[in-house]
Amino acid sequence: MIRTTATAPRRFAALRDGHSRPYLFTAGLSMMGDNIEHVITYWVLWNQFHSPGLVGFEVISHWLPFLLLSVWFGGLAERFDCRRIIQIAQGLFAFVSLAWGVLFLTGTLEMWHACVLLVLHGCAGALWAPAEQLLLHDFAEPEDLPGAVRLNATFRSLGVLAGPVVGSVLMLVLGPTWGIFANVLFYLPMTLLMLRTPFTGHTRSGFVRRERLSILDSFSVLRTVRSDTVLIAMIVLAGLVAVCVGSSLQVSMPSFADALGAGSAGLGYGVLLFANGAGGVLGGFLLEATGIVRPDTRAAVVATFLFGLTTVVVATTSHYAIAVIALVIGGVANMAAMSIGQAVVQLRAPIEQRGRVVGVYNMIGSGLRTGNGLTLALLGAAVGVTGAVLVGGVVLAIGSVLIAVLVWVGFSRARRARG
Repeated sequence: MIRTTATAPRRFAALRDGHSRPYLFTAGLSMMGDNIEHVITYWVLWNQFHSPGLVGFEVISHWLPFLLLSVWFGGLAERFDCRRIIQIAQGLFAFVSLAWGVLFLTGTLEMWHACVLLVLHGCAGALWAPAEQLLLHDFAEPEDLPGAVRLNATFRSLGVLAGPVVGSVLMLVLGPTWGIFANVLFYLPMTLLMLRTPFTGHTRSGFVRRERLSILDSFSVLRTVRSDTVLIAMIVLAGLVAVCVGSSLQVSMPSFADALGAGSAGLGYGVLLFANGAGGVLGGFLLEATGIVRPDTRAAVVATFLFGLTTVVVATTSHYAIAVIALVIGGVANMAAMSIGQAVVQLRAPIEQRGRVVGVYNMIGSGLRTGNGLTLALLGAAVGVTGAVLVGGVVLAIGSVLIAVLVWVGFSRARRARG
């Protein structure tokens, strides 16, 4: 039953609800499957082709579909039953894993096969994201939505954190071929859950958009919401994080480990790699349990600034313990910024454009990670990997302050206009 009266948000409300609870767990399993596939296929591709160019394409193919197609996929989520879109996305994930398995089993894998499957995998993720977020909006009461978004991000982070571990175990126990076949099972729970959930992504609002959105039209969405200063600020903050830091901490961790005397392999390196992801998971649960962070612009800006600051610390410190602590705090800050941004965007987006606005947020927040890979490569060649990460952290911290100033100026002008 949908409540109509405003009440205070409940702690862990999404875990108390019989519909959203299995949704969170199955989303985490699907995210785990996504990352298990990365672990297995990237290992096989490197051992078979030893191609640095293909390694770069692995990153680009994962994020470029978010950049090019997120708004259009958001438009599809507005028009169609989100349960079916999610099933299609999960089916595409499963198909890609099966195709990898067949190619591994028959020994017929060629580089063009890999490129096609990598792109299809990226498309599955981009298709899944807007429909998943709209369905989450349907599950949660408006006052509970920030917590639901935070828990959803937390469970997805758990999947990201556990995926490499489970993927490594599958390769050791079953080998890469049967391990990738087994990976299909991780996509089944969410696919089956969509058969019994009564929500469509449009149940709460009662609005289904009938107008078609072309890929070219999708980029006009920002013009329709440009008057909402808060909404634009959340989208720009997400873009800043994507371009300035993105995935650079993870891919630069071997360099940091060497600089800190932990070596590029072993326990010391593993702790560094684990710390940032663990911080995100820990942050999600702590923020939900305490409720100390309000889902507003100020909190998002502070969290983004703190993420930039901790990135600077990681890139400059010579003390291993300080680096680990900074990575954990940075993970908490990144989780806070991301979950606040998603919640604010979903709450403030016009009902008739919620899917495409969520798509814009995904396009900027996820798609621009493609640009982070390019900037990391160019700056890394000029000033080294550590220097490139340092520049990204500094720009992120300064950029978040500039956004705070611009939002404050916008609010001041609005108040003067009303007065």
